[in-house]
Amino acid sequence: MADATTPAIETRSLRKVFGEKVAVGDLTLTVEQGEVFGFLGPNGAGKTTSIKMLLSLIAPTSGEALLFGLPFGNPQVRSRIGFLPEHFRFHDWLTAQEFLALHADLYRIPRQDGLRRIDELLELVGLTPHRDKKLREFSKGMLQRIGLAQALLNEPDLVFLDEPTSGLDPVGRRLVRDIIRHLRQNGTTVFLNSHLLSEVEITCDRVAFIKHGEVVRTSPISDLMNGSTSVTIHARGFQAETLESLAKWGQDVRVEGESILLSVKDETALPEINRCLVEEGVDVYAIVPQRLSLEDLFIQVVGTDGGL
Repeated sequence: MADATTPAIETRSLRKVFGEKVAVGDLTLTVEQGEVFGFLGPNGAGKTTSIKMLLSLIAPTSGEALLFGLPFGNPQVRSRIGFLPEHFRFHDWLTAQEFLALHADLYRIPRQDGLRRIDELLELVGLTPHRDKKLREFSKGMLQRIGLAQALLNEPDLVFLDEPTSGLDPVGRRLVRDIIRHLRQNGTTVFLNSHLLSEVEITCDRVAFIKHGEVVRTSPISDLMNGSTSVTIHARGFQAETLESLAKWGQDVRVEGESILLSVKDETALPEINRCLVEEGVDVYAIVPQRLSLEDLFIQVVGTDGGL
């Protein structure tokens, strides 16, 4: 496998067209080895199609993609990938043990190694007491966890998780977060697509926002969460010139009733903003800062069309 400096994923102008529909217009991104990378966008933005191209499940119309420096369809690379799809159809007549043993055989894992790995994974996802239960008897959350175990069976260097916390209760979601942290500690790269932005905010190192099949922004979570504060100014007597003055400290300045809303990059600007407003004769009743959530930033970046 490639050395640690080679990106786990590198795409350039990856594009997929179905007839007249452009599913992915221009996917260009880089995911470094060992990071947990969030892939965010509204429904229909091309997230699942992008993942399927990287997994070689569908062929791109044009563009390039490398996994660990090798073409993404390379058998050596594909053997080191794990995948939990959003919509899975498992063999529900098999027990949990049999299901994982089948996939271990498909990976050509030696029998004793496979049995050891199955025991480890059943314990990891909290399903050891249910190893002999048929999958048709599993709840949605239990199926999600056995799917996660399947995705980790071959000890992959890169794992694609498409909505891994779907159907899980808070305990299950915490378990998935702990597993992702464990994977990061072991140097595994995780490519995460999730609608639960609070989970992404807690878990990911970097995120990419995709809209209409194109990446519109990529940033470390730390920069996103430390970079903007939403400020509501309750005041009277402000004029159009007041809004122009505020623009030098913030962005997205707008008026809602008797309040001014804006985003600032640094809360230390608030005293200066207050002085400016008072000097302009504005009656200021309150200035209320509120750290933007990832959901707020999502709306800022991709807008409200389509929703999550």
